[in-house]
This record gives sequence, C-alpha cells and structure tokens, in this order.
Amino acid sequence: MSIFSSIVNAILHRSGTGTAQAAGASPAPASTQGTTPPSTASSASSGAATSASSQTPASTGQKSLQSVDVEAVLTQLAAKKGGGGNWRTSIVDLLKLLDLDSSLSARKDLANELNVHAGADGSAEQNIALHKAVMQKLAENGGKVPDSLRH
Repeated sequence: MSIFSSIVNAILHRSGTGTAQAAGASPAPASTQGTTPPSTASSASSGAATSASSQTPASTGQKSLQSVDVEAVLTQLAAKKGGGGNWRTSIVDLLKLLDLDSSLSARKDLANELNVHAGADGSAEQNIALHKAVMQKLAENGGKVPDSLRH
C-alpha cells in the first residue's frame, strides 16, 4: 500500500462514515459505477470502455473522501491526542497524528510517490512542500481541505 493511501485510510478510519466507505460499502460509489458502464457500453467504443475502467479506482477514491472534512477530522483527532503538534504545517506531525511512519525514509518514499522534489531530503523546504502536496492531493481526491492547508 502506498504511503498516500495509508494517509487516506487513516483519515477515513477516523471520520465517522469513512470506515464503511473505505470498505466499499457506501451506496454512492456503487450507484455511480453502476450508471457509468452502461452508458459507456452503449457508445460501443473500446477506448471509452478502457478509459472508464481506468477511472473506476480514482472514482472510488474520490467518492470515499467526498464527504470527509479533512480539517475537522484532523482537528478532532489532535484534540483527542492532546494537541497533535503542528500538523497544519508539519508533515512529520501530520504523519505522527495519523499514527504513520514519519521517518526520513518514509518521507522520501512519500516525496517520490507525490513527485515532490523541493530541497534536500529531510530539509524544512522539502517537508513543507510535502505537507502541501499531501493536502492538495487529498483535495484532488475529493476531501474537503481548506485553502489555508493547501498553500
């Protein structure tokens, strides 16, 4: 499992409805996916079918994060843990808050996964860019992330 997927799963697990969504039990993705293939099949284009099948995992990920207010989940988790450090700007504190590996090695892997190449490995510049990239990617995948956490 990728590190970003672990971040998404940790956030979903801590959101009220995320556990069912992460397990694929949400009715919204099923109804959306059930609607898309017949219209694609009726167009009878093999390229469209390939495109639809390649979009299915992304659509599922987006659906599972759509109803999640990322800031609210993280704020609530930080309150339960006695503050959560500076998770709003620190990738290390964010990963620790989610009980994920925050080592330099894990952050290098995450940087490669998200194509973040700012500063030297482990530098403040890279860590800030990595935090922004994670928040941006959560937003791109449907999570509700305020602009203040993405910039």
